[in-house]
Amino acid sequence: MKIFSSVAATAIAALAFTVASPRAHAQVSVGVNIGAAPACPYGYFDYPPYDCAPYGYYGPEWFVSGVFIGAGPWYRGPEHFRGHVDNRYDARGGYRGPFPHHGEHGDPHPGGGFRGNEYRDGHGNVVH
Repeated sequence: MKIFSSVAATAIAALAFTVASPRAHAQVSVGVNIGAAPACPYGYFDYPPYDCAPYGYYGPEWFVSGVFIGAGPWYRGPEHFRGHVDNRYDARGGYRGPFPHHGEHGDPHPGGGFRGNEYRDGHGNVVH
């Protein structure tokens, strides 16, 4: 009977500590950005580590005269910038196809055939 009461008392104490413990909902992140933006022909994903995005990921509003303007810590455009992306080319979603090679150049959307399926800000957030 002593063993049962000890086990029961321990269980009750553990339950009391679990219920009474405060829940932490804080999120802390630290980033260090050193150096110039990398040279990629079609732009970058709009979230770290900013790897070169594959052809077709970004819509035309992310470019001005063929120059990518829309993501990364080096972006100095409008604060409330928004643009279309095609997230089927997102490596986080499973894309494993080709990425641009260093020094490669090209028109981001020849013929105007872009078909985006998400609308994002320049910080990786989906805008509804």
